[in-house]
Amino acid sequence: MSAIYFDSGCFWDIEAFIEKIYGIYDAVSGYANGKTANPIYKEVCTGETGHAETVKVFYDPNKISLNKLIRYLLMVIDPTSVDKQGYDIGSQYRTGIYYVDESDRQIIEDRLKKEQKKYNKEIVVEVKKLNNFYEAEDYHQDYLAKILAAIVI
Repeated sequence: MSAIYFDSGCFWDIEAFIEKIYGIYDAVSGYANGKTANPIYKEVCTGETGHAETVKVFYDPNKISLNKLIRYLLMVIDPTSVDKQGYDIGSQYRTGIYYVDESDRQIIEDRLKKEQKKYNKEIVVEVKKLNNFYEAEDYHQDYLAKILAAIVI
């Protein structure tokens, strides 16, 4: 199993999307690359912690490549938007790809360079080594699936 971390606005959406892709083992919502330990949602929303809402993606590289995962990510975000995705605004909603394996950096940078040709504006996806990741509170995990399960038709 390999892991990669995606920042793409609110973690609920990308977690639900990513989990539907073949080769994904799990996706976990959390907070990454901030300056405080064990942040909670209310703190992250202030913008003071420096954390981004992030999804840790566990995937099987024998079933899906990192390159393809990034292509899927870019299908559902605006990679040219700074600190904003849809109605979510703030530094905690920045776009980014955080890696743990140094060899992933080149794959990420090459994919973004190829994708840049599709845009008139500059792609501003942050590419950094993961410094820290803290799982979000339980109520954030699989949030959209929980909401759908609660709807009685």
